[in-house]
Amino acid sequence: MSHYLRALEEMDRQEETTVSSTQLAEWGGTTAAQVRKDLSQFGSFGKRGLGYEVRGLTERLRAILGVDRRWRVALVGAGRIGAALFEYPNFRLRGFDLVGVLDVADDKVGRSWGELTIRHVEELEDVVSSEDVDLVIIAVPAAAAQEVADRAVEAGARGILNFAPTQLRVPEGVPLTDVNLVMEMEALSFAITSAEQGS
Repeated sequence: MSHYLRALEEMDRQEETTVSSTQLAEWGGTTAAQVRKDLSQFGSFGKRGLGYEVRGLTERLRAILGVDRRWRVALVGAGRIGAALFEYPNFRLRGFDLVGVLDVADDKVGRSWGELTIRHVEELEDVVSSEDVDLVIIAVPAAAAQEVADRAVEAGARGILNFAPTQLRVPEGVPLTDVNLVMEMEALSFAITSAEQGS
């Protein structure tokens, strides 16, 4: 759905008014049948032979993905990954507002990052509660990640994005997404190796 949304937004910028499932498939690297199947899971879109109305489908996909609203985000970990995430401009453009940054290091706590001041991780519950945080990004060492996740969920965080190199456990009903850069590189190296062996 994210691929389709980006394709539709680009078409809207190019002032396209309708799009076919074949065109969306080309953008998403899939098939027209798969596009129709994916979209059909969320309702009826478009008309046979006429395609989809770009602006209307864009709005529907934004609502499905939840990016038609603002999300309040706390970042735990002000190291290299945390700093890169903080500087990433597309978060705000896509509706994710960073409202708190926390760390444990004395040389970081109290420093200003943009309009925010890095707070001590001991204040996590207060930040989640007072800032009405929806999502927490965890970018801390593996040994500390589970405790941070437990505390964030207990304080009311509704979802976790985990960059720590460890498998976290969260209660049922709390969405958790793991981003393991090493595993992504391994998947890439596997794909290259498989292609080499097949040639």
